Amino acid sequence: QVQLVESGGGLVQAGGSLRLSCAASGIIFSVYNMGWYRRAPGKQRELVADITGGGVTNYADSVKGRFTISRDVAKSTVYLQINSLKPEDTAVYYCRIWTTNMAHNYWGQGTQVTVSS
Repeated sequence: QVQLVESGGGLVQAGGSLRLSCAASGIIFSVYNMGWYRRAPGKQRELVADITGGGVTNYADSVKGRFTISRDVAKSTVYLQINSLKPEDTAVYYCRIWTTNMAHNYWGQGTQVTVSS
C-alpha cells in the first residue's frame, strides 16, 4: 500500500522559511515523478514545483527563486524548501507522486502553511 506522509507546515512570519517533507512508502521511489501543489483559500489547486524521475525540476513563476524542490532517493523523501515567505503563500500544500504514463498517481494528505504579515 502506497503512503505519502507530509510534514513541516506551520505558522511563520513573512520573510521566514519552512521546509516541507513528503516521505513515501510502498513504491520504488526513484522511478516516480514528484511534485508539490498548493490550494489557497478560495482558489484552485496549483502546481508549485515538480521534479522528474530523472531529476529535472520545474517551478511556478510565482515561486521561482524562493522555493526549491529536492529529493533523497535513499530516504524516499521529497522536500520543498520555502524561503522569503509571503502572505500569499498561505495554503494547504500537497505532495504528489506519479508515473509518466499516469498508471500510478498518489497524493498526500496536505500540510497547512500560514504566513502572517
